[in-house]
Amino acid sequence: MKVWFAASEAAPLVKSGGLADVVGALPKELAKRGIDVTVILPKYGEIPDAFTEAAAYKGSFEVTLGWRRPYCGLLETYADGMRFLLVDNEYFFKRGYLYGYGDEEAERFVFFGFAVLETLFRLGRDELPDIVHCHDWQTGIIPMLLRTRYSHVPAFRSIRAVFTIHNLQYQGVFSRDKIKELLSAGDELFTEDGLEFYGAASCMKAGLRFADKLTTVSPSYAKEIQTPEYGEKLDGVLRQRAGDLRGIVNGIDTEVYDPMRDPHLTVNYRCSLTKKRRNKKALQEEFGLPANESVPMIGIVSRIVQQKGFDLIGEALPGLMEEPVQLVVLGSGDLQLERMLYEASVRYAGKLFVWFGFNEGLARRIYAGSDMLLMPSRFEPCGLSQLIALRYRTVPIVRETGGLRDTVQAYNEFTGEGTGFSFGPASAHDLLFTVRRALAFYKKEEVWERIVNNGARRDVGWEASAREYEELYRELVHEEGD
Repeated sequence: MKVWFAASEAAPLVKSGGLADVVGALPKELAKRGIDVTVILPKYGEIPDAFTEAAAYKGSFEVTLGWRRPYCGLLETYADGMRFLLVDNEYFFKRGYLYGYGDEEAERFVFFGFAVLETLFRLGRDELPDIVHCHDWQTGIIPMLLRTRYSHVPAFRSIRAVFTIHNLQYQGVFSRDKIKELLSAGDELFTEDGLEFYGAASCMKAGLRFADKLTTVSPSYAKEIQTPEYGEKLDGVLRQRAGDLRGIVNGIDTEVYDPMRDPHLTVNYRCSLTKKRRNKKALQEEFGLPANESVPMIGIVSRIVQQKGFDLIGEALPGLMEEPVQLVVLGSGDLQLERMLYEASVRYAGKLFVWFGFNEGLARRIYAGSDMLLMPSRFEPCGLSQLIALRYRTVPIVRETGGLRDTVQAYNEFTGEGTGFSFGPASAHDLLFTVRRALAFYKKEEVWERIVNNGARRDVGWEASAREYEELYRELVHEEGD
């Protein structure tokens, strides 16, 4: 079976968030199951030279984009044993950062969608994939093009499209006129059953309407997005397609995230809390915090936005800072929330440290050095931080939503079961109560070690989820065969 992953980013080539981790790791696990996977993504200027200089030139062609015919080059490279195809156009993709170009995002990713289909068009029949697996709004236009603009290509009729929602909040909504011009389309695509979205056009909706099957990154989120509260005005579409929607929880690459071999850590370890706490002491020294291995440390590695519950953290901080605890934060995002954290770090110097931006090595040291990881998200499609935390023997404290509900089992002191701590209502009061409960158990060494060991036994890798994706692919291929 041949599967193509179309995505806007993929580790280890280029990464801005969890999407890249998923697109980088899942194909490797599928390959272990005998599936031939190719990942196609834009050739950004941010991709390291080590990958691009080793890339083989596979040809070039022009893409029809409205009244223009921009150049499209195609390169092939390999990383971690996986094949990557890079779509080259320096005007669209050789920029200072991956996203955030306003209306130009429409041009960039409609171009990318056409480039993927034109690449397929130039392949021999034996090279065509059985499945094109598209990820998030940047690729939502691909299933639509496959079923409309390229429906006349006989070889394409057997290709099935899967579309995965990684975060429904980001939808690629642009003006109808802009998308019509880029697609050279009339009004036929801009109906309730097409791209029309409250007078605009939605690339996310294109994927939802035209893909053969839909997935999202946890079973709970699959249910939540069919409600008005979490559906981002697409809940009606998702309810209509409920029979084709499946929630498959994400995993992490356990070879990449391995505290026993992680080169970023001061001390490598497997399950030894003694060795783990030596990493905490090193992190305290790195951040200028009082070095004391017995003081519980709570880590946060996250985008600093309201979705991640930072408004709740701000409300809970005065009470939290009364506790014998240290809080370390790594991330960037909303300027107002960043300012709140900066002012708090000055006010609570010695107890709160914040690093704005992202640094992979520092993130690993926070996962290893922290005793607990805090994720009070207002919504969370899946989340990877809590899985990495479990891998690094760090106890998650989460809100019961989406993938956090599916991957963290609340500790039950009566049965001894549970891998972390959780709370339901999105309130500072419940957040603070739950943190204090975790701190109380932290004082009981035997109990804390049991919670850590429970988490260590949880499978956070991709094997089980890859099996579910394989089953989904084979269902589609079998349906086509029938």
